[in-house]
Amino acid sequence: MKSSSIQSPKSEISQALEECRRYTSLLTYNTDYENLTKQAHPDFSPIGWHLGHIAFTEAYWILEKLAGFPPLFPEYKNLFAADGLPKKARQNLPPLAELQTYLKTVRLKTLDYLATANLDDQLRLWWWLIQHESQHSETIAIIKKLQQLDQFFSSKTISLSDSYPGEQLESTMVKVAAGNFLMGSNDIQAQDNEKPAHLVYLDSYLIDIYPVTIAQYQKFINSQGYQNSQYWSHEGWQWLQNNQLTHPLYWSTLPEHNNYPVCGVSYYEADAYANFVGKRLPTEAEWEKAAQKSSPNNPDNRCYAMLGTVWEWTSSWFQPYSEFSSFPYAGYSKAYFDNQHRVLKGGSYVTQTWAMRASFRNWYHPWVRQIFAGFRCAQDS
Repeated sequence: MKSSSIQSPKSEISQALEECRRYTSLLTYNTDYENLTKQAHPDFSPIGWHLGHIAFTEAYWILEKLAGFPPLFPEYKNLFAADGLPKKARQNLPPLAELQTYLKTVRLKTLDYLATANLDDQLRLWWWLIQHESQHSETIAIIKKLQQLDQFFSSKTISLSDSYPGEQLESTMVKVAAGNFLMGSNDIQAQDNEKPAHLVYLDSYLIDIYPVTIAQYQKFINSQGYQNSQYWSHEGWQWLQNNQLTHPLYWSTLPEHNNYPVCGVSYYEADAYANFVGKRLPTEAEWEKAAQKSSPNNPDNRCYAMLGTVWEWTSSWFQPYSEFSSFPYAGYSKAYFDNQHRVLKGGSYVTQTWAMRASFRNWYHPWVRQIFAGFRCAQDS
């Protein structure tokens, strides 16, 4: 993302809107009607619904709330509003060409308004909107994988041996020194749940230098990890017995994938593996501090592949920071502060740049394994 010192805010917003939409379009341009409307998993709406929801949300917040226009395509409100139909009832959708027209019509009006808009008090909402589309585009990528329309192990996936400078991948850990660090973000792009930035003190700790690989996780499988309750939490073991699983969702036994990060694991699986190797999952604060320390200017005390490889489970529940304030509406984050969602950090290989930073917080139920999630482990120092 180019800095505002190089581009004007309007130019920066316009470019981000264009790049974000280009990615959304590439993901969906050739989707047939069956896959456009099919619900691949009970937790995810169909691809076509996400396209309609992207357009609906842009029209609502920009054209209605900011520009003061009357509702555009009011017939779509119940279908594409987040609080409209339940996920299982979102399969009766317009064809792709109609959805593309909806997206294009809204976007043209949005750009017309942007040309004359006073952004002094609007910038945060525009950046929120861009991140909203980014997150739904990532969900579309997940649905395509669940429908077997895309391959997880592709040229976009990062082999950790490409990013880690050591001679070989080992269970190496790095020590993060005790002290305060600034957690969260006050940047204009930050989501409500990232704010406000605040000082956090942590004792020293150890954290894996890179995410757990397929080869490492294979040892857990070979040691009967999925059949041994001693590694699992009570809730995790109950979940495992109910689902009768023997490996992660996006699993490969090909030797050339050994150094890829394990992906498609639930929090329960990540926690069980950490127990198996005598470690634990990092807290959100530990993960974020390690990510801040992992700069190219600090090559001797850094972690690798923390952004843009796989989402990484942490042991923290998704909770508000002190002085939290909802934006742009109360239910965006607040509804999930329920002690039922664990925090994930770092972004995956399909996460767009506007939703990829050390302070960004993703959250899911601990049993979800359909997302592109892996993990790294930590230890007390």
